[in-house]
Amino acid sequence: MAGTFSEQGIAALAEASAVMQANDPAEIGHLVVALTEARRIVLHGLVREGLQMRGLAMRLFHLGLDAHVLGDMTVPPVGEGDLLVVSDGPGRLTTIATLVAIATGAGAKTHVVTAQRRGDAQRGTGVLHIPAQTMADDQGLTSSILPLGPLFEVTMMLAFELIVLHLRAVMHITQQSMRARHTNLE
Repeated sequence: MAGTFSEQGIAALAEASAVMQANDPAEIGHLVVALTEARRIVLHGLVREGLQMRGLAMRLFHLGLDAHVLGDMTVPPVGEGDLLVVSDGPGRLTTIATLVAIATGAGAKTHVVTAQRRGDAQRGTGVLHIPAQTMADDQGLTSSILPLGPLFEVTMMLAFELIVLHLRAVMHITQQSMRARHTNLE
């Protein structure tokens, strides 16, 4: 590996910073509005993207929103007034396209978080484009210093935490009220 640990870390942070600066604030705003208007929120993603979606679900719960992770046994059905938020980094995952179609057919709104502006991601009611490399495109001419495409997941987490900060302000939620909803079983 070229460069020292410190140099590699600086390069990775620079890549994440560039992605965050390229995010469209209007798209983030649309997701914030969708989250605040939703009766219930169901979130889903696969593999590492799924871990970030679980983290967002936890934060939404801390804010007092009715948030669930698809696959958990307590997920309610979605319908009118509900929101399905899915992650589809490569923009072409058939599982995600199917879930969006099912939720839309049931009357729920959908929001797709993706690294690609093309493909099935456009089927969602809303799209949050995070322009970062994924594993699906990590072998092109330009490649992230991070192996196997985690730049998308890293910047998802940052974007989600910034969304939580925005939601906190919009909803007038204090850090103390968020802490009161945090588990004590640790």
